Amino acid sequence: MNSNLDKLHPYPFEKLAKLKAGISVPADLAPISLGIGEPKHPAPGFVQDVIRNHLDKLANYPTTKGIEELRVAISQWATRRFQLAGNTLDPNRHVVPVNGTREAIFALVQAVVDASKPATVVSPNPFYQIYEGAAFLAGATPVYLPCDASNGFIPDFDAVSEAVWQQCQILFLCSPGNPSGAVIPRETLSKVIDLADRHDFIVASDECYSELYPDENQPPEGLLQTCAALGRHDFKRCIVFHSLSKRSNLPGLRSGFVAGDADILAGYLKYRTYHGCAMPIHNQLASIAAWSDEAHVEENRAAYRAKFEAVVPILREVMEVDFPDAGFYLWPRTPMDDETFARELSAQQNVHVLPGSYLSRTVDGHNPGAGRVRMALVAPLEECVEAARRIVEFVKSN
Repeated sequence: MNSNLDKLHPYPFEKLAKLKAGISVPADLAPISLGIGEPKHPAPGFVQDVIRNHLDKLANYPTTKGIEELRVAISQWATRRFQLAGNTLDPNRHVVPVNGTREAIFALVQAVVDASKPATVVSPNPFYQIYEGAAFLAGATPVYLPCDASNGFIPDFDAVSEAVWQQCQILFLCSPGNPSGAVIPRETLSKVIDLADRHDFIVASDECYSELYPDENQPPEGLLQTCAALGRHDFKRCIVFHSLSKRSNLPGLRSGFVAGDADILAGYLKYRTYHGCAMPIHNQLASIAAWSDEAHVEENRAAYRAKFEAVVPILREVMEVDFPDAGFYLWPRTPMDDETFARELSAQQNVHVLPGSYLSRTVDGHNPGAGRVRMALVAPLEECVEAARRIVEFVKSN
């Protein structure tokens, strides 16, 4: 077996299941899960119709590069959304459809890391665990940049040593952040791009929460958008990941895309061709419909906005909690150890959240997720409000 498998940590939800093993929940309280970031809003009916109307495509092998119509739809959406110059995001060179961001991120690391020399994969901390796992399995060493309240939950790139940058092959960004919701501003993205030029590494920006934001007039900046503002219309050293899972409530469709530097994507596509991860054609056609419509996304944002506006004031009675810049998570401080909070909240109120320390690594004695929990406001509004009220009761009684 690959010895690097031994380096992999249990996924946060495995740890959570172990934490809660043996507890008894109140029989008179219905369970409310705020732990898993799985969208629960209805999937768009028109997308479901496209799948039903094209089930005959099950008889066809899909290609790894996807159908041209999908790549064009993605290119047009990204050009509109991120204010790119016309015809700079070439659907044949700068876009690759993928089966969701998790497998896409993993594949990118395997395709680009050169483990014949010292290699690091740098990421925020807390982080999406696939960044770390992909690094280990590619033979690279993860480096974790703390994101806490002291730096606005955005890494302090100035504090990173030259030695780390010299060995860095990929820098992962997550904006809006998981779990904090923090959005990286253009000034910081510009700084990161300059660092990539100086040290010759890839900037890989995970932007799967980019379409969930509170102000319709202020969508989060994207990495390709910063490239365009800098006149880098070739998107050199820059790669972005996007998904329909959160934007369109389609986690089961397993549909997203990778876009950016054409030279990187050429090798990435070659890797994926051997990896054998082509998107089914009926899913591609459904994806075209989803990327081509914004009305359902605006409705989605409004639903999340209503939940934040209802839940945050309730929780503030007993917890330190802020509205996120974007995304659908809350990242409050806990009045006790985060593991104890999560376990006892489940046991006493049948409300389930994820300990923040499970999303982070301890470096130099500091775990930036400790003392916080992640709450995903994915349940219906009424359930989210009920969960908030139970949390207030729990904190007051403990």
